[in-house]
Amino acid sequence: MKVLVTGATGFVGRNVVARLRRAGVEVRALTRDPARARFPRDVEVVRGDLADPAGLGAAFEGVERMYLFPVEETAREVVAMARNAGVRRIVDLSAASVTAGLHANPVEEVVAASGLEWTHVRPGGFMTNMLQIWAPAIRAERVVRHPFGDEPMMLVHEDDIAAVAVAALLEDGHHGQAYTLTGPAPVTVREQVAAIADALGEEVRYEEVDRERARELMRAQGGFAAESADLMLGFVEYGGESPDTGSGYAEQDWSALEKPWPDVERVTGRPPRAFAEWARDHVDDFR
Repeated sequence: MKVLVTGATGFVGRNVVARLRRAGVEVRALTRDPARARFPRDVEVVRGDLADPAGLGAAFEGVERMYLFPVEETAREVVAMARNAGVRRIVDLSAASVTAGLHANPVEEVVAASGLEWTHVRPGGFMTNMLQIWAPAIRAERVVRHPFGDEPMMLVHEDDIAAVAVAALLEDGHHGQAYTLTGPAPVTVREQVAAIADALGEEVRYEEVDRERARELMRAQGGFAAESADLMLGFVEYGGESPDTGSGYAEQDWSALEKPWPDVERVTGRPPRAFAEWARDHVDDFR
């Protein structure tokens, strides 16, 4: 069996590749820049961009199953190419916000309508997103500046997402399922900072700032932090609309995600990993 992993160099994709390798499965990893992929030699790395399906034909040759990173604009064409090439099972990366009813996911709709075996994987917030947002200030100053210090967040370890995705790729019984993935318990920003400090064995301060200042800091970092600042800080809602009162997370109904979901343990047979374990896994990224 050969499995195509799209988004293979992302936080989840890399873990999907690693878990498939450990399972003894032949893996083809799709990336826009093979020179930077740095996968083991037994992983077949191919160049390709989901945003440009015209160049993807060879990537599907001999592939039976696919892990699909979501690119809405081209999902219909990509899934059609996969089906025509003989792919029979797709596991797509979605989001828990779909479960919460905050928005619909066009990629899910395309995959479900494809006639193939499918599974939607809907993680909550990635623990690893905190790495992209906070690591620069922690490395430089041992400080996190953020609002909503006591607001609980339902986050999930990126390798738990990969574990569910790989189970759905390799095992039977997951067709037609949508798995909502969370960690074992809500964790506040203050608790996350404390867990990182414990992993480092050093003090890391939490400094409460207002939303405007937090947005300035995130935008100054560029990359993911800048791209996600408005949504994460409540300046916009899913879909891009502005909330009426502008008070942040409270503007959206997150009630469906205020408690842990059982799907990680349901699929993998073990509980999801806590933020403290994620902090230990990534401690070198904060040094």
